[in-house]
Amino acid sequence: MRGRVLIVAGSDSGGGAGIQADIKTVTALGGFAMTALTALTAQNTRGVYGIHAVPDAFITHQIDVVLDDIGADAIKTGMLHSPSVIETVVAALAQSQAPLVVDPVMRAKGGAALLQPEAQAALTELLLPRAAVLTPNVPEAEALTGLSIETTADLRRVGEALLALGPKAVLMKGGHLPGAAMTDLLVTADGASIIGLGRARRETPHTHGTGCTLASAITTGLAQRMTLQRAVERAVTYVDRAIASAPGFGNGHGPINHAHPLDAATEDWFAADAAEDAAV
Repeated sequence: MRGRVLIVAGSDSGGGAGIQADIKTVTALGGFAMTALTALTAQNTRGVYGIHAVPDAFITHQIDVVLDDIGADAIKTGMLHSPSVIETVVAALAQSQAPLVVDPVMRAKGGAALLQPEAQAALTELLLPRAAVLTPNVPEAEALTGLSIETTADLRRVGEALLALGPKAVLMKGGHLPGAAMTDLLVTADGASIIGLGRARRETPHTHGTGCTLASAITTGLAQRMTLQRAVERAVTYVDRAIASAPGFGNGHGPINHAHPLDAATEDWFAADAAEDAAV
């Protein structure tokens, strides 16, 4: 199944994150990407130099015409920078039954704020209860809960606190924790599953757009009718390989390689997974 993915997010003129990274990811994984832009940013690997908001009514218009004609098998939200944008998106998606992956984008890799302080309440109260999956990094999870995360054990504790806010699942990303190895944790009502236990951390500045990419890869898997566990595992593998083969562009936080080739074993796994889902 190809999988129709609607992405509601901001753009990145440098091409490493945002809508640009989302489209590359969905396409690389065999899905069909559609977009509703929430904001334009002027940015490169060194930072964000300007943000131009898209009018709320036009955000709604983009979503409405896409869903009315093409439809969506899964939807992902990224940069929703203001309370009114969040309210607009939630209202526009109210009738959709497609699973929603929420990437709670708060800051760019270089530190620039991408979420207005007053928007956090709207994010928590309106968007999180609608989410099939929430994908926070450590700083985002701490900001959403007011709890600190210092160890892998804390990932589960805070993930459960986020789960109580309404999403059906929370992928707690451990990349910001110290140590030579990284572990992510998928928290659901049934418990927690470790994703990529002990995979090696790569000391590299070229990790711009990893959060956008991971969320879009998960969304693509759900659109292709993968189970959540399989969609997350594939997404983590895809991002790890994209970091390993980053092109080295720019003088700051450089982009990853969204077009890296999939090895034969991974392609076989994807094909088998798709065949199994099609038979259901």
